[in-house]
Amino acid sequence: ALGRTGGSLDFVTAWFIKAADFVQQGGNAKIGFVATNSITQGEQVAQLWPLLFNHGLEIAFAHRTFEWGSDARGLAHVHVVIIGLTKKDHIPVEKRLFTYDNVRGDPHESLQVWISPYLFDASNLNNPHLVVQEVPRPINDLPRLVIGSKPIDGGHYIFSEEEKEAFLTLEPSALPYLHPFIGSREFLNGGARWILSLHDVPPEVFKSLPKTRERVAAVRQYRLESPSEPTQELAQTPTLYHVNVIPTSSFLVIPKSSSIKREYVPIGWLEPPTIPSDSVFVLSGASKSLFAILTSAMHMSWLRHIGGRIKSDYRYSVFLVYNTFPMPSVDPASIEKLEQLAQIVLDTRSAFPDATLSDLYDPDLMPPDLRKAHQALDRAVDRLYRREPFRSDRERAEHLLGLYEQRTAPLIAEIEKKEKSRRHRRVLPKCDVD
Repeated sequence: ALGRTGGSLDFVTAWFIKAADFVQQGGNAKIGFVATNSITQGEQVAQLWPLLFNHGLEIAFAHRTFEWGSDARGLAHVHVVIIGLTKKDHIPVEKRLFTYDNVRGDPHESLQVWISPYLFDASNLNNPHLVVQEVPRPINDLPRLVIGSKPIDGGHYIFSEEEKEAFLTLEPSALPYLHPFIGSREFLNGGARWILSLHDVPPEVFKSLPKTRERVAAVRQYRLESPSEPTQELAQTPTLYHVNVIPTSSFLVIPKSSSIKREYVPIGWLEPPTIPSDSVFVLSGASKSLFAILTSAMHMSWLRHIGGRIKSDYRYSVFLVYNTFPMPSVDPASIEKLEQLAQIVLDTRSAFPDATLSDLYDPDLMPPDLRKAHQALDRAVDRLYRREPFRSDRERAEHLLGLYEQRTAPLIAEIEKKEKSRRHRRVLPKCDVD
């Protein structure tokens, strides 16, 4: 069922599947495992849990994420969950769910009718087995989000500040083709890198840039020597990157990864001639109202509970987080309000010109005015989803999952209808024609 590699599943999932096979053989066996919490987050959910449910299993009890550690010196603390599974025929009427407000604290228990694979209360879902599937295009009418430029250049086009100055000493005419190159690290923590952008340099200009041509030749050779055939093919166009995103107007940047300690993933605008790297996502033509929604507690909740992790850090995903996020209905008056609140956040940031985004969104260093601006924006976005305030971040995620189910049900039904029609056509008997 898993194919050759099991996709991106953690090794621990093999124990779940092996135990499920054992339970299917008969009897009233029950399964209980301590596992990395990644099996209840990100892309692994859609890969693992349908397999377990198809084995006729249900979640009988669960402990949501907590820190599993050791007092032994040098041993790492990891974030884990505990999940109990049983046959559908023996599932208890009330399922016990243990939640930790602090991953190092004690849990509090609640009784649920159903527990979803994300370890939510699933009683409000038509399908308690619902999982969020990656999709290649937005299903929420949002503009497409793309990765930044990916050079595959062996480092020959990329310069530190010192390397840039040394290069320009040898070839000052190359200055117009050296652009700021910003990835997650520079965007969040400051610092500068530069990259040669040679996409539109005319041949007659190239002729007068011998040091730049040496770099082009080095990139061509680097690509030719790659064991990857697609990379070898890129050697035919050495002045182009593998992914070419060269913005000509303001663009919104979302870092691919962000510290789990932050309440909000810092996002914001950059301007040409800056070129974004492939460690950030790029959204051209983003409005301030969309910025407001993407930087809100609602969107953060979707990322936190549905998105995956890099180690323990948030991993933003286009296919799983952005393309599937249930957007609220927004009227013109609400758009104006969101834009005003977004501008307050941006103005508050700009009041600290010497602070990096990493400084501003550090939970211990975050200026009170910035936190207050975000909280006002959060309340406004929350009200677009419902008038009753959300009591917790998990409640936001449960509400969003319900909206996701409502909005994807017609899409899923259409896909199933097409698949059923395809299977029907395949088995139709041949008819003789007179």
